[in-house]
Amino acid sequence: MSDVNLLCNHYVATVNEGQSVVDAAALMREEHVGDVIVVEPRGKAKLPVGILTDRDIVVGVIAKGISADAVTVGEAMTRALLTLREDASLEFALQEMRRFGVRRAPVVGSSGELVGVIALDDVIEHLAVQLCRLAELIKHEQDVERETRQ
Repeated sequence: MSDVNLLCNHYVATVNEGQSVVDAAALMREEHVGDVIVVEPRGKAKLPVGILTDRDIVVGVIAKGISADAVTVGEAMTRALLTLREDASLEFALQEMRRFGVRRAPVVGSSGELVGVIALDDVIEHLAVQLCRLAELIKHEQDVERETRQ
């Protein structure tokens, strides 16, 4: 099956731990994404150290009555981060996402640098395309058989 690198989104919205949750939420809105990856710069590379999701903001900040202006990304983010290597198989990625109970995971290169994000939505879209291709193959096979057996 496909490597994670082929399915992940290579454009990733990133923030650092010191930014405010309000700034992170504004970035999510601007980029039309449900998460931002929290990174720590190491030279030219960005190493993922956490993830902040729209759910983290709603459940962990707003629902507790805490002013989002008073909370940094580092205080609200999820630190127990699942990262997947870009050469991992899709089967392994899904197994790990299920084990961690997450819908999204940063994808990293061999040195741990951020190269993308894979989301369950991306996998479902990929599988839907493959199922459509299989359905087209079956229909074509039936059409060919009809034509040759007349």
